[in-house]
Amino acid sequence: MSTSTNSRVSFASLTPNNLGTVRKLNSVLFPIRYSDKYYQDILRPEVEEFCQLIYYNDIPVGNICCKLEDKDGEQCLYLMTMGILAPYRSRTLGSQSLQRILDAAASHTKPKITRIYLHVQVSNETAKRFYERHGFKETGVHENYYKRIEPKNAWILERTIEPASK
Repeated sequence: MSTSTNSRVSFASLTPNNLGTVRKLNSVLFPIRYSDKYYQDILRPEVEEFCQLIYYNDIPVGNICCKLEDKDGEQCLYLMTMGILAPYRSRTLGSQSLQRILDAAASHTKPKITRIYLHVQVSNETAKRFYERHGFKETGVHENYYKRIEPKNAWILERTIEPASK
């Protein structure tokens, strides 16, 4: 596990050995059930630095998972899920996790990632404000994005990735 600036917070790449922990966290964190394909995709080697298990004092308390997408000839990062267990929120874990992904995207050169985007359920003002504080802008609303939960609509939030300065 690599440790970040806060010695209590650390991150680990996802492996078949810790995938059960990710599944368990997701069942608590999110109102939807993710498919087996989702769990296969987050183990792919090309997304290793963009899919991380988040630890606080060596306890798994959240995860962040992204996938690479080609949109209109541009390489984008789609933030599929990011969640921290409720008792561990407001400890900068989300900010540190998001920054880790943004830094990884900025230093990714083959291919160069130009932007990152995500969906937030329109009822989740707290999440929307969190991402806006981190430089994301609302670019639209995806109608009926969620099939099994209400409200069905999601905000689309996006941020440009500035390449890391050498």
